[in-house]
Formats: sequence, C-alpha cells, structure tokens
Amino acid sequence: MSDSGTSAGTVAEQGSSKPGFQESAPSIAIDPLAPAGPKGPVRIALLGNPNTGKTTLFNRFCGLRHKTSNFPGTTQEARTGFLRADLGSPIELVDLPGVYSLELEQSEAEICRRVLAGTLAPPGRVLAAPDAVCVVIDSTNLARNLLLVGEALRRRLPTVVALNMIDLARRQHLVISPPALERLLGCEVVPCSARSGEGLVELGAALATARIANFTPPGTQEGLEDWAMQTAGAVQQTRRSARSERARAKSSGATDRLDRLFTHPMAGLAVFATVMFGLFWTIFSLAKFPMDWIDLLFKSLGGWVQAALPPGILSDFLANGVVGGVGATVIFLPQICLLFFLISLLEDTGYLARAAFVMDRWLRPFGLSGHAFVPLLSSHACALPGIMACRAIPDRRDRLATILVAPFMSCSARIPVYVLLTVVLFPGSALKQSLAFSACYVAGIVAGLLSALLARRTILRGPGRPMAMELPTYKAPSLLTALLTTYDRGLLFLKKAGTNILAIVVVLWWLSSYPQVAPPPEATQARAQAAAAAPIEQESLLAEAARLEGSHALANSFAGRIGRTIQPVFEPLGYDWQLSIGVVTSFAAREVFASTMAVIVAGTEETDETVMAKISSATRSDGVTPVFTTATSWSLLIYYVLAMQCLPTLAVTAREAGGVRWAFLQLAWMTGLAYGAALLVYQSLRAAGVA
Repeated sequence: MSDSGTSAGTVAEQGSSKPGFQESAPSIAIDPLAPAGPKGPVRIALLGNPNTGKTTLFNRFCGLRHKTSNFPGTTQEARTGFLRADLGSPIELVDLPGVYSLELEQSEAEICRRVLAGTLAPPGRVLAAPDAVCVVIDSTNLARNLLLVGEALRRRLPTVVALNMIDLARRQHLVISPPALERLLGCEVVPCSARSGEGLVELGAALATARIANFTPPGTQEGLEDWAMQTAGAVQQTRRSARSERARAKSSGATDRLDRLFTHPMAGLAVFATVMFGLFWTIFSLAKFPMDWIDLLFKSLGGWVQAALPPGILSDFLANGVVGGVGATVIFLPQICLLFFLISLLEDTGYLARAAFVMDRWLRPFGLSGHAFVPLLSSHACALPGIMACRAIPDRRDRLATILVAPFMSCSARIPVYVLLTVVLFPGSALKQSLAFSACYVAGIVAGLLSALLARRTILRGPGRPMAMELPTYKAPSLLTALLTTYDRGLLFLKKAGTNILAIVVVLWWLSSYPQVAPPPEATQARAQAAAAAPIEQESLLAEAARLEGSHALANSFAGRIGRTIQPVFEPLGYDWQLSIGVVTSFAAREVFASTMAVIVAGTEETDETVMAKISSATRSDGVTPVFTTATSWSLLIYYVLAMQCLPTLAVTAREAGGVRWAFLQLAWMTGLAYGAALLVYQSLRAAGVA
C-alpha cells in the first residue's frame, strides 16, 4: 500500500506519527472552556489515515487543554477540545482514531462509522451526527488518502479537506492545485501544515463555514479506488528539473539505505538492541535524580505532618498512610514520563515503525505481531500504560494476548526487589549482581512470549492479522509533540494508577499498624538499658529497641496474622512467616516487599546499605536459620519475576480486556506459574545440597 510519496515495505499499523510544529507559528485563538452559543458548540470530527498529522493538528488547535476519555463501551480514546476562531459559536473538535478505510472490520473503523452516523458520541455528549467533518490528508500521498475522502463524502455531511504536510510536498517538488481539487471534490480544500502552522487560520475559518459537497463519489469500493487514483493524477504533478531530480534521487537513496539497515533481519535487530539499551540506560540514569528529589520531598512532607500534628492515629494515618501512599506512586512518575518522551521522539522520527517490522519476525512465531512491540516496551516502565497502549492493536486476539502477558515484562516496581535479592545472593560482586539483574529481565520476556504462544494456541486460537501499512517518512522529531504526549500519559498514570495504589497502600498501612500491641519485654529492657547507659551507647540501644518494637508490632498486626496463617502455603518454597508477610503485602504493589522486609528486620522503611546488610543476615524465629538462604533467595527471585503482584494492573486488565474474567485468568496463570517455578527451583537446589 504505497506510492511515490512513501517508502516501500509493510509494517504493523501504528498510530499517527504526530509530526511536531513550531511554537512561533500563527495559530487560532483557543478557549477550551468557551461557553456554548444558543445552539451549543459546533462539533467537528477529525478524520484521517494514520501518519497524516491528524492528532498533531488537533494538538495545534487545542494544545494541552483537552479531555481524553474512552468512547462508551470501547477502549478507544476520545480526545475532545475546543477552539474559537472568532467566527461565532465555539468549535468542538473530536479526534477520531486513524483509519485507512471506513469499511474495514476494525474497532477503530466501527467507531468512526458510528460517530459519523450519530450513534456514538464522546462521554457527556448527546448522540448526534457531527456538524461537520474535517478529513486530514497527506499531501505527499494523495491517491491513498483520497479513498477515505470519498468514503467521508458519501456520508453527506458538511466536509472540509485539510491538505496537510503541504510543506513536505513542496520539498519533494510535488505541485498540487487546491482549486482544482476543490472543484473535483465539491467541498473546500485548505492547504496547511500542522507542523509549521501554515494555513491553520484559513482552516479554522473553513471549519466554521463547512458545507455539504455538491459531488457524490462512486458507490462501490472498486470504483472509489479508481476515482481516487484519477483525481490524484488530475490535481498533482511533479516539478521536473535536473536539480529537483537529483534532490529526489538523493533523498530516496538515503531513505532506502536506512530502510535496508533498520529492517534487515540481523543488522536491524542489532540496531534495535542498541537503541533499546540506550533507551533504558537513559531512563534509569536520568530518572534517578528526580526520583531522589521526589523521595526527599515526600519524606520531608511526612516529617512535617508528624511535627505539625500531635501524636496519634490522625498523624500516623496522614504521614504514613496518605503521604506515604502518594509518594510510593509519584516516585515512579519520572521513569514513566521519560519512557514515553523518548518513545514519542522515536515514533516521530519514523524509526519505531521499522523496529515494529523487525520485531514482527520475532514475535510472529509466538502468536503476536509487531503491533505488540510498543505495548511490551512500555510495560518495562509500568504495565499500566503498556496495557493501555494495547488499544492500538487492531486484531482482538492479538490485543488480548498482549494484555495478558504484558505484566511479565519487568517493570520499574520490581527493581527494589531485584536489587535486594541480587545483593543477598552475590554480596560484594557487582558483576554477578548485574548479570543476575539482567537475567531477570530476560526471564520475564521469555515467560511472556511462551505464555502468549500458549494463549494463541488455546483460548485465543485463530489466524493473526497480517501487517499492512506503508513505512512513514523519516522526520526530525518535535520536542513539543513529545512533551504533549508525555503530559497526557503522565497525567493518565497519576489518575488511573495513583488513586488505586493510594487506596491499596492506605489499606495496607491499616493492616500493618493495627491492632496496636504492647512492646515486647526485650524492647522495654533495651530502653531501660539505654536510659542508664553512656551517651555513646544510647543511640545503638534505642535503635535496637525501635527495631524490636517495629518487628513485634508488625508480627502481631492483622498483616502479620495473615502471614502466619498462610505460611504453610509458602513453606514448600522456603518462606517463613516473615517472608510470607512480604509476599502478602506486595500484592498491593511489588515494590512494597523491600520496605516490608526492612520494617520486619530493621524497624524502618529505609533500604540503605546498612539496612540491606541487616536484612541479608536476618534469622528466623529460631534465631539461627537465615531468612534468606541461597535456595530461598533464588526461589523468591524467580517468584517475583513471574508473579502477578500488582492489584492496579488487574483492574486495568479487567477494563481494557473487557471483563474481570480476563483479570482472574491473568492472576491465576501468573501466580500459578510463579509458584510452580519457585517451588521447582527451591526443591531442586535443596536436593542438590544448596542450603
């Protein structure tokens, strides 16, 4: 599906490449909160193929001030915003999913058909056909885009055609006659560039006065395709000159060379591995600083709350429950935002489509396609946005399989657990720790792929949808577009994940804090000794007393009682009641395990090197047997690589997959697999004589 304006090749369908725009370019005055006129705002649907800059045009008009939600009964996003062109009533834009044809059997195409027919509307809007349709087309690929224009004109709605990327067409020496195209279509045609802002004022004026076309395209799809080719040929020509031909040949040659490298079965895979290594190295290196700042901020805020309020339930709840719960969520925001910022830049350049093409060869044997590449990549930061990104996968079976296996990808919440256990297993050996850490990521990916293969051969049996889309052109990425995407996804993460995790952490705080019990005799004795000891010994005695009090309180709390109750379940894996508490509490969120073990062993939520050393040398109730033996540590590491230890992920799975049964299936499969693998590892090591 390509012509002279595109690179040859087929890849998975992607979202809009969202080319950027310059902040200094002219724009229409925006008022997203503009009051409705006597008849309400004018609703205009933005329709277009993927990679035509439709969403960039929407962002140009509406900026950050727009609303993102789902169409009722679907998982497809509805982006709505307002613009005012000083031409009467405010104009509401509805950004529809990118589609190649309204007649395709895809969820995106069905949404577009229903919105244009007036049987589907964004949340809070009345059911009615839009007042007008703005079809955004790529000026460098008229023949392919005019097919969708013809399908839109057959709906007999007021229509305006936005001839987008006109600047790129000029650079390719393509000469297009908007007046001639306007006469053939029977509706207004406005050349513009969402990237530079060219023609947007004129486009806004045309939207306010859109009219029904006085021309009806052919009624059959075959006739429509012929009409699109003939119309494109009639209004477009190439400016021929020796200089232009050399420029076109040079550009085409460079694109072809890059495509041969990026899509090569082996060289392309090497480039992909290098890009992914750089991506994650950047994330973990740069995100460390804002994460430390956020951690310090919330610790200071918690301390301020405790100092400002008298000791008691309210102070403890606000400082440790609310502030601690919010901090536990927000601290991962830098990694989430940085990941989506870098992914947006890569997508804007056109590289991600090539990466999806390369990965399609490797994912296809496991029942997945290149469509799953970006969601699985996103899941390495957090499974929540990764699962949400599965909305772009057109095939339902592929989408469900990707949703089910996305949590196998090692997210940032697993990092504290990996760090704790690799340090326990290989103390003082940074190389071995790094190798074990990397092996955890590889094991998660392998488990996810094999699980996808099993799902596609059983409950999701059926042929996969072939990938069919032209490769987008290479472009310089837009920082502003990347920032807009980062803002959207970061805000969505805070809204969807933050509220769930906050509620869970508050419940966990209550289970871990109550009922309150008297301190153990050992702690009372340590405090008495501290009162009579020399100042140099008081600090260590008081710290030991605090540790004993914290460990005793947690052991006798509701969470501790639950841990003792379920210890027989985890005993075959080598876990005592203390580790059982860690496993139970980490069902709220994986990262809670490290802080839980720190509380049990050291009486503090900190996990610095001193506390890590105490955890490594902790003993069980008999005072002799280590909590973290070699066999137990390997069992725990395998368990946390594979287990579903994140309730918010289950909630998102239920919503995105279309029912709680998928969330229960995900929980049962991942937990069962983790338990079985951890049992096999522990018992095998014990049989081999490894303690």
